[in-house]
Amino acid sequence: MEYLEFELPIKELEDQLDKCQIIGKESEVDVTETCKQIEKKLVATKKEIYKNLTPWQRVQMSRHPNRPYTLDYIKALCGDSFLELHGDRNFKDDKAMIGGLGKIGDQSYMIIGQQKGYNTKTRQYRNFGMANPEGYRKALRLMKSAEKFGIPVITLLDTPGAYPGLEAEERGQGEAIARNILEMTRLKVPIITIVIGEGASGGALGIGVGDKVLMLENTWYSVISPESCSSILWRSWEYKEQAADALKLTATDMKRMKIVDEIIKEPLGGAHSDRDKTFAAVKNAIEKSYDEFKNLSPKELVEQRMDKYSQMGVYKG
Repeated sequence: MEYLEFELPIKELEDQLDKCQIIGKESEVDVTETCKQIEKKLVATKKEIYKNLTPWQRVQMSRHPNRPYTLDYIKALCGDSFLELHGDRNFKDDKAMIGGLGKIGDQSYMIIGQQKGYNTKTRQYRNFGMANPEGYRKALRLMKSAEKFGIPVITLLDTPGAYPGLEAEERGQGEAIARNILEMTRLKVPIITIVIGEGASGGALGIGVGDKVLMLENTWYSVISPESCSSILWRSWEYKEQAADALKLTATDMKRMKIVDEIIKEPLGGAHSDRDKTFAAVKNAIEKSYDEFKNLSPKELVEQRMDKYSQMGVYKG
């Protein structure tokens, strides 16, 4: 288990608890009461730390190395029913963008999401979850196939941004993202979008237009990362905490500004601390959201989606 800097008091107590239990097993000393006291203190410390997370700490939580990624959600929700589909039929298959058909319960979905790696080798293979234009074009191809067969779409957002390399720009990165946003606004099937980690910039927005947009509690969604914002404004990464605060990028901020519709609560300690509970909460949110839209006609669906996005940023005096 890896710990973030602000989680170190939890690590200390967990180490103490482990030592206490080992002493109890290896000697005749009764340590039951001591263990209970440490456990009680551990629960109280966890509640105190996770209740008062700053925006920057939430950004750190969204990047936690043990946090579940898109493929973890797909495996947990769809089991063996997931069939991955590859390629944009134009350039190549982008490994940073996952897409395919899967069943959740009795309902089939087209599931699309960015996939990060969990070690050095897979991070390079997945390009750190940063998609190239062909990734967005693959996503659009799959959404259009879903529309053709009347299958609802689920998108899972977890990217530090679209790949900013020269070759990506040469192949039309901006156009690919803009095309996806346009096409998603008028897709004739329900779209459920969930931010499961980092929701950074156009990289996230390229698959982020939905009838229902949800965010896990310890995720963020913003036009720029706190580090990049800090380096632009202050020419240094040192002010990333101030930037995170000013960007209003947390799930609570997004819900208040009506950019997202709902926040999915995470277990105490984050999504990685109890994966099964997290997967169950996400599954429940998907099924509930789909029930809201399954009986709408394609025309009603598109109209409702257009209205939702038209009202963003409108303030009545």
